[in-house]
This record gives sequence, structure tokens and C-alpha cells, in this order.
Amino acid sequence: MPLERHKIVNDLFHQSRDIVPLKKDLSYLNSYPVDELKKSKVLRMELFEKNRKETQILNTIWLKRLTTTNMVLRERMTLFWANHFVCKDLATNHILQYNTTLRTHALGNFRDFVKAVTREPSMIKYLNLNRNVKNSPNENFARELLELFTLGEGNYSETDIKECSRAFTGYNFKVNGEFRFIKNRHDYGQKLFFGQNGKLKGDDIIDLILEQRQCAKHICEKIYSYFVNVDLDDEHINEMTDVFYRDYDIERLMRFVFMSDWFYKKVNIGTKIKSPVDLIVGIQRIVPVYFTKNNELYRLQNLLDQFLLFPPNVAGWKGGKNWITTNSLMLRIKLPSMMLEKESFTYQYKGNLKNLRIVSVKNKYQEKLTVYVDWPSYRKSVKKISLEALKDTLILCDINNGTKRYIRSFGRRSSKKNLVNLMSLPEYQMC
Repeated sequence: MPLERHKIVNDLFHQSRDIVPLKKDLSYLNSYPVDELKKSKVLRMELFEKNRKETQILNTIWLKRLTTTNMVLRERMTLFWANHFVCKDLATNHILQYNTTLRTHALGNFRDFVKAVTREPSMIKYLNLNRNVKNSPNENFARELLELFTLGEGNYSETDIKECSRAFTGYNFKVNGEFRFIKNRHDYGQKLFFGQNGKLKGDDIIDLILEQRQCAKHICEKIYSYFVNVDLDDEHINEMTDVFYRDYDIERLMRFVFMSDWFYKKVNIGTKIKSPVDLIVGIQRIVPVYFTKNNELYRLQNLLDQFLLFPPNVAGWKGGKNWITTNSLMLRIKLPSMMLEKESFTYQYKGNLKNLRIVSVKNKYQEKLTVYVDWPSYRKSVKKISLEALKDTLILCDINNGTKRYIRSFGRRSSKKNLVNLMSLPEYQMC
């Protein structure tokens, strides 16, 4: 195994060793005392609208972190877990706390991770854990815990869901986001779960779930699909499961993946369609691009069908070929020229903002992105790189003869125009 691989992988983990939460000014919450909120519906609605806007700002703070951070692996893992432990909450302080929990445990122990997620106010609200009480259990969280977060569909029974929900009764939170266990709402009766009988609580259920090898396998399948290939290889999955099932150490699992020869095989390179966030952030990491209007970033994410912190449902974004839609395809191809050359674009409304779409015909809605492009930084970083080397860096999948001839027409220099042309190729959509 090449020594260089060891060094690169070690550096990747070393650079991501620190846990640095996103920073967001929450002082506006001081204007909404809890006692006043209880009395005034108008004040509650005002806070709801303020939180919605502040959570959108948090979205741009996260995107900016992604474009500038050296802690690439921790940010990538945080993105992965955000689409695994899916949660949506407009209370900015709570969703910021949740994001911090994701990045804190992103490379830690999965057992601790699951238990921490169950205590987060955003998750408690999102899946109705705060409505899960004895004599009237709510099964929403229990069902998603088993189906999406740990075991996968079909690896539990309806009885397991019911017993699981009973074990999680009494979970709640304080206004400041601190976990609160309400004893008189908890079902202290006997529960039978995966063959274990006792007065089980939430943490006991998680421990029993993780005893199932299927839990380790389910997580490994999702990691393989996200980091390696959407076409799962049973042999590789079994190898990963053997590693992960020992102690549920996420860092150990990821090191195993990155050190495995099969991770670098050609069949696993350039086979995945970039997510919208990968596409936007990827362009910005090559050429620093600064958006001066947050609304434009919101619009791009809406058009591309991935608005960070606003997942479509508890299953998250499906990814893969689902990223390519009639609305998003033209925008994906035009995005490099829109961001780097400020090329004008034309759009049409069909009812509301969600049905906004980029079109090829000109109309009264023509615009340009108001961005600053730091070309001097780009020229400094690539001043000695050839067009061929740039192409090999940006285009990871196989290209056909027609595309090869087209690229040869660019010349030999890695000019700004050639960069945009490479990024505008359909092949650039792959990673």
C-alpha cells in the first residue's frame, strides 16, 4: 500500500480533528421573553417569521464554511449525517444546536451519536417525541429510528415499533435547548424488544438495536453509497460491517474505507452525480466566488432542489439521478458561466418561487448574479498548470471522442474561459 496514501489519509483526519461549531448571532431572541410569548399569539408569529429569516441566514453561514474550511472531512461527514439523521426546525437556536451535535459526533462513536440525537430539541419536535407519553404513545420517532436511522426497512416488526415508542415516552426539552426527561409521562412498564424483556428506556433500546449486526450493515451501506458508489458491492459492505460492528467507531470505519484499494478503483471514480451543494461549493473552492445577496443563494438552492437546513421530508434528499430534473438540468450546465462570468440568465415563474425555472428564451426576467469573483487568487494557484492537468482534475468520469475533440479546441492554456468551458461540460456534473 503506497506510503503516500497513509500520509494523505492521516492528514485528512488530522485537519478535521477539531470541532468548530457554526457561529450565529442569536441576540434577537432576547426581545422575545418566554412569559410574553405565552401571552401573545402576535408575538409568537413575529418570532416564527424572524426565526425563519435567521435560519436562512444560518444556511449561508454553513455554505460559506463549506467553501473555505480546511476541515474538509468533518464538514463532509456533517453533510452526510444531516441527510441521515434528517431534521427540520425553524427555531434557529435549536437547529444550530442540532448542527453542532452532528459535527461533534460526525467522526465519533455511533452509539453516543444516536443517543445524543434523541435528546435534541429539534428532533424531539420534528418527530413528535414531545407528544409521546404513557397511555398515548406516539410512534413517529420510533418508526424512523428503526427504519431510517439504524436498521433499515423490513428489519423489525410493528410490535418492535410499539415497544420502542413506549421506551421513549417522557422525552422533552427546555426552552434553552437542554434535554428534559418528564418522569410522570414515561411508561415504566415491562417491554419486550428484540427478545429482551424489562423496564426498558430509550438508551436501552438503542443498545439493543446496536447489538444487531444489521444496524452496522445499514450504516455501512449508506456510507458506501455516499462516498464510494451507489451500486453496492456486497463483499466491500461486509468488510466495512466487520470493522464497524466491533465498536461503532465512525473514524475507524472511514479510515478503513479510505485505505482500501477498492476505494480507488476506476469503477468507483466519477460515477456519482454531484449534489447541488457539491456543485455550488465545488465551483467556489476552485475560484473564490462571493455572493453579495443571500437571496440569490436561496434561489439557486431552490432551483437545484437542495436547500440546506430545509430537507423535503424525514427521508432527506434521495440524491443520485433524482438531482437531475427538467428544472435543474439547464441551470446546472449554465451555473459556472453565471457564477464566474456573470452571464445573464432568464427565468419564468409557474405559480410560485418553488416553480421558478431557468429557460432558454429571453424574457423580462433576465438577471445576472451579483457576485465578486476572485480571479487573481485562481490565477495564482494555477499559473503553471496545463489545460490537460486541469481537465484531469475537474473531469473524473470517462469522456467520449466528441468531448475530447471539443476540449482540444480550447488550446493549451488554463485560461478563465477554458475553465468555465470545462465546468460547463455534462461530465463535470459527475464526481
